[in-house]
Order: sequence, then structure tokens, then C-alpha cells
Amino acid sequence: VNSGCVNPDSLVGCHAGDIESYSVFADLFDPVIEEYHRGYSKDKKHVTDMDPAKLKGDINDKGSIVSTRIRVARNLFGFPLNPSSTKEQRLEIETLMQKVFSTLEGDLAGTYYSLATTSDEQKKQLVADHFLFKPGDRFQAASGYHSYWPAGRGIFHNKDKTFLLWINEGDHIRIISMEKGGDVKGVFSRLSRGVAAIEAGIKKITGNAEAFLHTEHHGMITCCPSNLGTGLRGSVHIRIPNLLKKKSLKELDEFVRSKFGCQARGTMGEHTEVTDTVDISNFQRIGRPEYDLVQDMINAANELTKLEKE
Repeated sequence: VNSGCVNPDSLVGCHAGDIESYSVFADLFDPVIEEYHRGYSKDKKHVTDMDPAKLKGDINDKGSIVSTRIRVARNLFGFPLNPSSTKEQRLEIETLMQKVFSTLEGDLAGTYYSLATTSDEQKKQLVADHFLFKPGDRFQAASGYHSYWPAGRGIFHNKDKTFLLWINEGDHIRIISMEKGGDVKGVFSRLSRGVAAIEAGIKKITGNAEAFLHTEHHGMITCCPSNLGTGLRGSVHIRIPNLLKKKSLKELDEFVRSKFGCQARGTMGEHTEVTDTVDISNFQRIGRPEYDLVQDMINAANELTKLEKE
């Protein structure tokens, strides 16, 4: 609970140190999960489905979409979560993932950059690509995410810079699919293939029957209760200058939350300023399959585009 004690403005305020935390400290976590995830009670079971063929349509006006980004959080079977992992365990995860990256083929294949050994020139390029992450999040820092920085941290991306992984930034891995424009189905399809390839690689190298930490109730296990379930955030940067002249970001956020279960954030994400562009993403994470949450985001973006034209 240190994150919430140090940061009274924290939305969640608690993080798990391992998969067992969610059962040992269920008296703490269950009410937090139920409130944050809008009634997801402890008797419910999570479902997972990343089939892009189940999406119903795509962005109607792709010209209004600056970029699309969909990511999932995953934590590896056999390791504690990062708030309580040692330096050696973080390095072990990094080494394992480097082996996994060597198994990737086709458009998923790419290069890994360890933050501990990356050159200044490589760091400049990662900053220019908006890939580099830093230990500046006070909520994560208070939970121990950033211990032993930068040991065990790194970034992988494919040749086209459309498939990306963060290693030990917060959760063990963040798997990201992204590109300019509004081809949400294409971005989700690449993510689905990427997650499957990463999972297969981990199982092959470790010999474990499981690749990721999960339970029937919680879905994919994450450090923060807010990410449990799918661990997915699907977002588009949508250009709506006319709407922003009439509606505040708070009003737009309330609208997409109530109608689509999504959220509207600043141009560069949470706690950032707004220009003529907002970030629209799914708010819900658990109790519904991944394709359904991406559909929420598509529907919200299409409605905002319609209102923008009107």
C-alpha cells in the first residue's frame, strides 16, 4: 500500500508483489478490484479472446486518426512481480526474453536494446521514436518498480517499428502494436500474432506448460489491480478540433465513459495537455474479451468523428 500512502492522489494505491498476493491479501484486493472494475465481484471468471476476425467493422474515417496503439501487460510464470523481485530475477527475465526474441520471424523479428548498455546514439533514436521509458512515475516508484534501475530493463522493436516490447518497465513485459493511421484491425491482428509468438517462445525455452501468470478469476496477473484481466489498452489519437472548442476534455471523458466504457486523455496520454487531438482508449480491462474492448474504442472513435463533422 506504499504507493497510496506516499501518493494520496493515487487512483488505486496498492500493488501486488506476486501472484499469491491476490489470494493472501484478498480482503484488501477484492474490494479494490470490484470497485475499480465496476462490479467485477470475486465469484466472476475472466474470458480471453484476441481473435481480430470478431471485430465488427473498423474506424470509418481513418483520416481523422493520427495513430493507433494497442498494448497488453504480461508477467512471466515462475517469477515474483516486479515490486518485490530482486536484481538477479530482473536480469534473468531480460536474458530469457532475449532468447525469446531470437525465435521471432517475419515482420515480428527485430532488435533488442538493453538500457544498461545502450549507447547515447541509440538512446537518442529511441527517444525520437517515443519508445524510451524512464523511472519517473512516482506511483510506480513508491511500489518498488524502479529498484536497481536500469538493470534488467530494455526495449525490443521490429524493423518497421510497429511491434514493440518493454522489458521490466513495470510489469515483466508490455507487448505493443502500433502504427500511424487508423487501421485498428491491422494493429490488433499484429498484436494477436505477436502475443502468440512470445508465449510459444517462452514455453519452448523454459519447458514450462505456462508462459504467463494468470487465474480464472483475475485473468492475466499484473502488478496493479487496474490492469488485471486482459492487461489491454487500445487507443487512438483522434483529431477533433471543432469538438474541443465546444467541449472540455473532462466533458468528453464523461461522455465516452458513460456511452462506450472508454476514457479520453490528453494528447500524449494521462495527465498531459490537449491540442486538437485526444487519446481515446478502453477503460475496462477485465470480464470481457480483448476484441470486445477494442470494439469499444472503435465505436467511441467513430461517434466522436461523427460529432466532429456535425
